[in-house]
Amino acid sequence: MKKPGPSASSRRNDVIDLKDGLASLVKAYRLQGKLNEVTVVASWERVMGKPVALKTKEVYVHQGKLFVRLTSAPLKHELMMAKTKVLELINAEVGEAVVREVVFL
Repeated sequence: MKKPGPSASSRRNDVIDLKDGLASLVKAYRLQGKLNEVTVVASWERVMGKPVALKTKEVYVHQGKLFVRLTSAPLKHELMMAKTKVLELINAEVGEAVVREVVFL
């Protein structure tokens, strides 16, 4: 005996793309800002290069500020002089202005 339930055609109407489903999930739980911050931290090595990444001890984002702890004082000074360029590169990688300021520690 056949059980009553949704027909196959009505199920197909409820199907959405995975991309759209994830986008609506991120929007519903307001996770986009945090995802962008994680993307910034994850892309630090790719954006700044291996030599800078090797001298980086810690990278994190808090309230729109990117904090970078470096182990090299000369590198810290050099990056402080190029702060605006670093800011542009990081925001270009994410695709929107996630970081408003860069702080080198």
